Amino acid sequence: MVGSAVVRQLKNLGCNNLLLRTSDEVDLVSQSSVDDFFAEQRPDIVVFAAARVGGIHANSTYPAEFIYQNLAMAVNAVHAAWRHGTTRFLFLGSTCIYPRMAPQPIPEDALMTAPLEATNEAYAVAKIAGLKLCEFYRRQYGVLFHSAMPTNLYGPGDNYHPEHSHVLPALIRRFHEAKISDAKSVTIWGTGEPLREFLHVDDLAAGIIHLLSLEHPPDSVNIGSGQEVSILGLARMVAETVGFTGTIDTDRSRPNGTMRKLSDISRIRDTGWTPKIGILEGLQRTYDSFLREAENDTLRAV
Repeated sequence: MVGSAVVRQLKNLGCNNLLLRTSDEVDLVSQSSVDDFFAEQRPDIVVFAAARVGGIHANSTYPAEFIYQNLAMAVNAVHAAWRHGTTRFLFLGSTCIYPRMAPQPIPEDALMTAPLEATNEAYAVAKIAGLKLCEFYRRQYGVLFHSAMPTNLYGPGDNYHPEHSHVLPALIRRFHEAKISDAKSVTIWGTGEPLREFLHVDDLAAGIIHLLSLEHPPDSVNIGSGQEVSILGLARMVAETVGFTGTIDTDRSRPNGTMRKLSDISRIRDTGWTPKIGILEGLQRTYDSFLREAENDTLRAV
């Protein structure tokens, strides 16, 4: 989702010298595969958008895969980029790297000041390591390696797997299927009370390109919308967007996760970037793309 959005915006800007590889072509978990790619292609600029991702269920079920694969990908890519002369490397992490009880909105300086949220600790540890790799390679070797921490993302190309997806695409699929089957109700996990921030992936792509234009970017920045909504409120907005008219129930036996997680985006705002796509517009765009992807049999559900 993220890589595709960045490629779309770069092509719109006239950038045609892109080195694009699928996971079948370059196995980022394999050190030799990654090093061979960098040695042969010598990319000038790298946007590292790859990750093993998922929602609460996937993170809780597969913590070993989440820490191993994300850590290996970060270590392999950052080191190979330095070895083979990459001049700029932008590593994408996540705002889930911050402590469970971080101050709200969460500033970048909150990193590693308290325990992490247990439900995504494995993923967060790997992403923290990637951020620190960039910071220390920049400090020691003078390379322009830096990081961005996106908030919860959504948009074209999202993963709609019924168990492994994040909350927003999971809700879109669930409400869409409920509408099609004429179901009377839809049940969401938890109490519905946790607050979440969401950013359309096209806004993230614009933020990434903005960061690449800065001569002296910060070591790390949050990229978010600066707005938050409750999970229950989000479910109601998704239901309205999809056209589902039944009731919304909550399953309080399921975990809530972190109760609030709003990113402080003042650091990136100070560099001249601001988000453009509001949640209602973004939801409509995303549902439209969901319908197109389903019709074209390109809907991701992995």
